[in-house]
Amino acid sequence: MSTSTPITADDRRRLWHPRGTLCAVCRQPTRGFGWFDPHRSKRPRPSVWFCSMPCQSFWSRLARERFAMVDLTKEERAAITATMKRVALLMDEIGWATPLGDLTEAQVRALIEEAVEGFREAMSDIARAQTPEVPF
Repeated sequence: MSTSTPITADDRRRLWHPRGTLCAVCRQPTRGFGWFDPHRSKRPRPSVWFCSMPCQSFWSRLARERFAMVDLTKEERAAITATMKRVALLMDEIGWATPLGDLTEAQVRALIEEAVEGFREAMSDIARAQTPEVPF
């Protein structure tokens, strides 16, 4: 006969939270804010996770407007434009005449990191700007 210890609230929370998942809006690590498709009754229901309430609210608004997004949204297009400016500054340092095949691994890595970080920051800023401030 084995004795088992009761499951605590921390244990349940640890099992529930999606460790290692990135925010669906800005790609930062999630912090427990989630969204489940309310129209699907069969399990598992599609779900996405977020780093903050502004990102969650932003996604929920987009989901209400049109969940089956195929094309880029106007917010994503704005984020890409903001990212292009950051990547262009880095390309100025590298040199615009440099062929892509001649870039070093460090230069390619820097370009990719600048593009990803720029897009993430722009999407986060857009979500924050479109979501009312939470009073607490």
